[in-house]
Order: sequence, then structure tokens, then C-alpha cells
Amino acid sequence: MKLLIYVWEGVKIAYEALRSYKLRSVLTTLGIVIGVTTVITIVALIQGLNKAFTSQISALGSDILYIDKFPWMMEGNTFWVYRNRKNITLRDAERVAELSTLAEAVAPTLMTRRPIKYQENQVEGAIIVGTTELYLVTSNVVPEFGRFLTANDVSHHRPVVVLGSEVAEKLFPHSDPLGKRVTIGGYKFRVIGIQEKRGSFFGNNLDTYAYLPIGAFQARFGAQFRSVEIEIKVQSPELLDEAELELTGIMRRIRGLSGNAENDFAINKQDMLQDTYQRLTGTLWAVAIGVGAISLLVGGIGIMNILLVSVTERTREIGIRKAIGAQRSDILLQFLIESMMICALGVFIGIALAVALAKGIAAATPLPASITWWVAFLGLGFVVTIGLFFGIYPAGKAARLNPIEALRYE
Repeated sequence: MKLLIYVWEGVKIAYEALRSYKLRSVLTTLGIVIGVTTVITIVALIQGLNKAFTSQISALGSDILYIDKFPWMMEGNTFWVYRNRKNITLRDAERVAELSTLAEAVAPTLMTRRPIKYQENQVEGAIIVGTTELYLVTSNVVPEFGRFLTANDVSHHRPVVVLGSEVAEKLFPHSDPLGKRVTIGGYKFRVIGIQEKRGSFFGNNLDTYAYLPIGAFQARFGAQFRSVEIEIKVQSPELLDEAELELTGIMRRIRGLSGNAENDFAINKQDMLQDTYQRLTGTLWAVAIGVGAISLLVGGIGIMNILLVSVTERTREIGIRKAIGAQRSDILLQFLIESMMICALGVFIGIALAVALAKGIAAATPLPASITWWVAFLGLGFVVTIGLFFGIYPAGKAARLNPIEALRYE
């Protein structure tokens, strides 16, 4: 109870001291404000990016592997090495499906960009995907209306199409698209389904896709110079690593690679994207910590400076307080409280600015932001750490003053 009284008295004295030097106190807090604003804003943006990335990467599925000609992540000037690999073919995909024991579904895919037209309405640059009925399993493309491709559509190369939701909205703003015939790259296709909204994936609008039977795709858009991507849904996420090894062996066998030959294909999975993302955000964290630490150091030095000036200006006051019975601990506590109050002012303003800035950035740009509850604890940590660290020397100097010499100070 006695400690609480001391603290309350110290708070009142510190408040009066700060109020007496408003401008000096505010200027002293600027370093703290800049540091806290920088750190929390970057933390908010990184947290927002983390949530958005996690949401988008989950669309790939934790039990999906992708066999491609190119790896998703290429280091250095390696593009031409991968470019010279021979293409993966539809026959390769069929052999993978035959030989794999751990695959639940195998779906080959081919892609191109073509305009889609219906009467006077047209969508430019839509992504046309040629695939099989199993793409429904590997990519979880669920039709909102109508149906997806069937085995009969694929085996008979039927000219049918499943439209992305945005494509359907633009081509058929006031009518039902099912059963209508659209023109894709100069060829007619009958609409059998409308995909439900999927949103964007790393800036790629998934609602501007259209899905055709892979045979119909090959017949109309060619496949001679296109490499097939093979999507494999593994029976269980726990079998992913084992399936990757199995698929590597199958592909090496299919493509006739000898024991010492390097793979001329890539097996991609979401872990690759996650590793790259973590390296990028690690750089952002380093920048946040570096800028924030410098600003907080400057702010802390400012606090130490103002307190040293305050001790000099209030030397006689300290002498009077000691003369009437104040202990060293009382003087020490008073100046430490004053240090933490200055720091708290800067932290409070910094958090408020960071929240406003993060929300403003999220509203004005595609960058997401997320303010989490632990920001308050981060701010409290700043107050205690900076306030104590930079306040202890001035407070100790004040507590060690000789009361007689202090009373003589003018």
C-alpha cells in the first residue's frame, strides 16, 4: 500500500514537471513516436501479408503436388537451362496415373490466353485451361451452377466449357449462360457450368478462367509446343514426402533418365512458396527492427537528456525534499516514473499513428494490414524497457545529491 502511495505521488509530481515544459516534453518524445510508429506499422503490414498469404496458399492444398517443366522458384540465370528441357506430355500424365500407388487423383492441364465472346460482349485475355474431370478433385473447382467436366466430355473431346464467375457475369449480365454457345479464340463451345467465386491468387484473378476438356483444347489450340502440368492429389498429407519420392522415380523411369542424370522436370509444392515468402518477410522484419531500434535509441537519449536537465533545474527542490525526510528511493522512483511517463506519451502517440497509418495503407493500396492484440503488450514493453534503461542514470544522479549542497544550489 505504501508503495502505491509513493507511485501515485511520483506520478503527480512527474505530471506537473511535464506540464511545466510541454514543448520540451513533446519534442523529446518524437524519437519514441517515430520508432514505435515504424515498428508497429511494419508489424501490422507483415501480419496482414501473413494472413493473406496463408489464405491464398491454402488454395493449393497441403496434399497436392505439381509436376512441371519449370520449378516455381528459380535462382540466378537458370531460365534457359529449364527452357531447354523437353516438354511434359499428356502421355506422361497417363503413365503417372497408371504407376503411382499414392495418388488419389491425377489431372493434366494445359493453359493459354484467349478472348471469350458472346454476341456483343467480350472478355479479353481470359485464361483457358484444358484438363480432365479429375481437376475437380485436384484443384477443388466447384461449379456454382450447372456441372463440371465429365469423363465422357473428356474422352469424346466435346466442345463444352465451364466459365469462371467473372467471365459469366461479363458475357451474360442479364441472362442465364447455361446451354449458350460462346466463342473462345474463334471456336464455339457450349456452356455447361459456372464456377463459384474463387477470388485472386497472388494477383491472378481465378474468376477469369474457363475450363475445357483437354482433348478439345489440344485439337483447337495445339499442344506441340506446350508442356503439360500434372496435378496430383496425394491420398493423405502425411504421405506427401513419400509421394514426392515415388513420383520422382516414376518420372525418371518414364523419361528414360540414367542413374547419374539430373532430373529434367520439377516437382513443386506449396512449401517452396512458403520458404521464399518467409525469406522475404524476414528481410522486412530486419528493416523494421533496425529502423525502430535506431529511432528508439534516439528517443531514449532524448529522454535521458531532458531528465538530466530536469535534475539540474530542480536541484534545490530535491534538496528540500531530502531535508524534510525524503529517502533516496523516493527521489529515484520519482524520476523513473517521470522517464516512463515521457516514454508512455511517445508510445501512445506512436501506436495511434501506426494504427491509422496501417489502416490508411490497407484502404489506399492492395497491401493488407492487421493490428493484433499483442501490440498493446509490445507498447508496454517499450515503456518499461526504454523508460527504465534511459531513466536510471538521471534518476540515480538525482537520488545521490547531497541535501546540503542541493539546498545551496541557485
